[in-house]
Order: sequence, then structure tokens, then C-alpha cells
Amino acid sequence: MKRTDFLGATFLISGVMLYGIIHFAIANHIPSMNGWSDPPGKMQQARDEIMVNVPYFLSIILIIVGFIFLFFKETKRLTKRLLHNLYKD
Repeated sequence: MKRTDFLGATFLISGVMLYGIIHFAIANHIPSMNGWSDPPGKMQQARDEIMVNVPYFLSIILIIVGFIFLFFKETKRLTKRLLHNLYKD
């Protein structure tokens, strides 16, 4: 296993775990809410009240970076093959 694969898997797993924990916290908070405004919605209002916006977006960034690290080698290979077939003719 290469280092980039290990980093990609680590970022992906960390992001998914953080995303799940945040959603669990939001789900625990929603029943205790008195009311919410309609435009942002109930989930956004709960995220604002328990102040988990930064970890929420960090988890999404970690998931994206994990996928990029895991599939960088594959996308590089596919791009090379496509360019080779494109300029072959």
C-alpha cells in the first residue's frame, strides 16, 4: 500500500466518522428544538444552535480529499490513456 493510498483511506474514514458523529449530534438535538425558520431548515438551524458548522464542512472536505488521494492514480492513468487515444489518430 502506497503512502497516498494510506493517506486517502485515513482522510476518507476520518471524514465519514466525523460526518456521522455530527449527524448523530444533530439528530439528538432536533427533538428539543422549540421551532425553526423555514428558509434554512431544521437541520441548518440545529447545526447553528449546537455550533457544529466548522466540523461539518471539515468532514466534507476530508471526504473529498480522501477520494482525491485514493483515486488520483486511477484518474492519472485514465487521462493518460484518453490523451494517447485522442492523439493516436
